[in-house]
Amino acid sequence: MIAARHRVSLVAALVLLALYLSAYTVDQTEQVIVTQFGRPVGEPITEPGLHFKLPFVQQVNRFDKRYLAWDGPMVEMSTKDKTYLQVDTFARWRITDAMRYYLRLRDERSAQSRLEDILGSETRTAIARHELIEVVRSDKERQPLRDEGLAAQLPEGGLRPIRVGRQQIEKDVFESAAPKLAEFGIELLDVRFKRLNYNPEVLERIHQRMISERLQIAQRFRSEGEGEAARIAGNKERDINEIASTAYKRVQEIVGEADARATEIYAKAYTQSPEAAEFYRFLKSMETYRRIIDRDATLVLSTRSDLFSLLKRIETERKP
Repeated sequence: MIAARHRVSLVAALVLLALYLSAYTVDQTEQVIVTQFGRPVGEPITEPGLHFKLPFVQQVNRFDKRYLAWDGPMVEMSTKDKTYLQVDTFARWRITDAMRYYLRLRDERSAQSRLEDILGSETRTAIARHELIEVVRSDKERQPLRDEGLAAQLPEGGLRPIRVGRQQIEKDVFESAAPKLAEFGIELLDVRFKRLNYNPEVLERIHQRMISERLQIAQRFRSEGEGEAARIAGNKERDINEIASTAYKRVQEIVGEADARATEIYAKAYTQSPEAAEFYRFLKSMETYRRIIDRDATLVLSTRSDLFSLLKRIETERKP
């Protein structure tokens, strides 16, 4: 009887183990393919919940139903005008046909490798079909900011208008790569250029050219400023000379008017009588002598001169 109980317990344990090994759950973010000896059995399971399989001989392969990311490496490419760029691309994708995905790729690592091959190739092709300005400018409808200081450096007519723009190039990559990835059970959701850089070998030359252009613009501004400063200085000197000339003219007019008025007053004062006229001549003579005679002056006078007579009279009057 004890042996029978042991057999029942063993059978129950085996049944529980078989149930445990045959039962599995599917998460709402997953889809499952059951394989038997490496070959798929039945359709992919996409509904979440509890499911069963044959223990030991069947295996559960899980695949993500959510949006997945692909972040490509920085790859050097050439544009149509032979400018080398480093392009960093990323994409979003998901598994829509799990059976085809499993048969063609098996796992996500292989899928990432296939995405890199296809998207990388399509990106190179798209970049090579367009010139640098088409890749850099985001949209053909967008008007770039213009620096008036660069107007003289631009070619005649300014910047060449673009025909497509980066957004259209990204769309072309998407439309070319999506059908190829659909063969692997992958739906491509979006493709974008994350970053565009110049080749490091030519980046320094580009920087030097940009510096040279800015220095030329700065020098032109300096030349224009120096010319404007010279014009202002010339106008200042002209205005100063004009003001000084006008003032000097007015001063001379005032002095002339004053002299004429003084002469008129003197004339009226000293012509009223012979004594007044004689006194006027005397004063003028004294003013003249005061100006020309100082302590060190030596004079040779005639005995008939008025000055000699005057000095003689003064000398006589001083004697007691």
